[in-house]
Amino acid sequence: MNQPRDLFAAPANATPETIHAAFAAQLPTALHWRESTAAERLTRIKRLRDAILARREAIYAAFEKDFRKPPAEVEASELLPVLDEIRHVLGRLKRWMKPHKVWPTSTMLGTSAKVQYQPRGRVLIIAPWNYPFSLCLAPLVSALAAGNTAIIKPSEMTPAVSALLVELIADVFPPDEVAIFEGAAATSQALLALPFDHIFFTGSPAVGKLVMAAAAQHLTSVTLELGGKSPTIVDQTADLKLAAETIMWGKFINNGQTCVAPDHVYVHETVKDAFVSACRTVLQARYGANDAQQKQSPDLARIVNLRHTQRLAGLLQDAVQRGARVSCGGVVDEAAHYIAPTLLEQIPADAEIMSEEIFGPLLPIISYSELDQVIAAINAAPKPLALYIWSRNEGHIGKVMQRTSSGGACVNHCVAHFAHGNLPFGGVNNSGIGNAHGEFGFKAFSHERAVLRSSPIMTIKLFFPPYTAKRNYIIRKVVDMLRLPML
Repeated sequence: MNQPRDLFAAPANATPETIHAAFAAQLPTALHWRESTAAERLTRIKRLRDAILARREAIYAAFEKDFRKPPAEVEASELLPVLDEIRHVLGRLKRWMKPHKVWPTSTMLGTSAKVQYQPRGRVLIIAPWNYPFSLCLAPLVSALAAGNTAIIKPSEMTPAVSALLVELIADVFPPDEVAIFEGAAATSQALLALPFDHIFFTGSPAVGKLVMAAAAQHLTSVTLELGGKSPTIVDQTADLKLAAETIMWGKFINNGQTCVAPDHVYVHETVKDAFVSACRTVLQARYGANDAQQKQSPDLARIVNLRHTQRLAGLLQDAVQRGARVSCGGVVDEAAHYIAPTLLEQIPADAEIMSEEIFGPLLPIISYSELDQVIAAINAAPKPLALYIWSRNEGHIGKVMQRTSSGGACVNHCVAHFAHGNLPFGGVNNSGIGNAHGEFGFKAFSHERAVLRSSPIMTIKLFFPPYTAKRNYIIRKVVDMLRLPML
């Protein structure tokens, strides 16, 4: 079914003509791939894996250009998630693809049934800029595992990584299987105008609403991986040293540009000063003992561009002008796209940083006295993508887990749930729709088809007209039986 690789002179050249050509070319492939075997799908995924590993040094260089991102973070946050997803798929895909039988309900006795997993067809993957490699290719792995063709739109805000992805995809797949188009809003709009069978979008809630509105024009299903202000709670029983070490990692990896990063921390008033001191000690040990050393640290990534640097600088300035106190950091160099790891205290409720998603290296620390007050504040805000609690008190942990809602949650940890392949990753309402990763990602790109087969005993005939007195009596008795507990 493959068409020649030169079907399009430049797969990344996003014009209405090339976009429509790729979309049309993928239709016969998508129809053919409905019958694809696990072995065929895994062969494609293995080709992708091998191409990634062959470009390791080029991937480092691309992230150095776009983010000045340390190679260790490239490995841990860009390569590891994709390769782990691939490894998971290689070991489990046959099991996931296998139709599973279901028992008949009481009214369906005499039938057999199963759930069959079918590819959705042609899918669109719109990737974000904060993790432009892993959040592009990990969904692609799930899409390929489910037997779909794909068109990818990488972020224009990370041009070096985007160019690398274009070269990688074009080298591994012909465009009638997987195509990729660079560009800004106009490219996204042209793609969203097409009747895809599924759209997988990762980005902000504001843009997610636009994607959902466009999908609604064709009743296209969506997976929306969004964001929000993920709160963290540190109560008076927490292991403060471990909490500080882990939260400082979760917050400042990728310089805070992480959708599940702790956005703000509620700390019990009796341990707040000790917690802040522990955080300051961790930051100095990891990035440097003073401002100059931290700015020169090779282990701290940069803000993606000038616009986002200015946005973060504005949040910091607004908070300070309204009375917030900088406990650590606060240094800004807009030209270098640099903002130091910053801890803020005594933030007034009307500061912009308390309502805007931060998505950068600024961490508000909020003192509290009663856990119920924190839970009320969390429930008054849109449902976050993640929620974290640090505590040794099972009563406190249980109360937070039962009385709040979030896409995911960690107890005495943060961010790590994203990497757990057997857990669903996704948001709720404002923070997202649908799940990804592992079997959940496979299902996101699959249609779960209900298949029922009759047997020689056709009990449904009891419900056929004409509705005689005897038949009415039998139907009524069947309905009355449904009041009984399920066997």
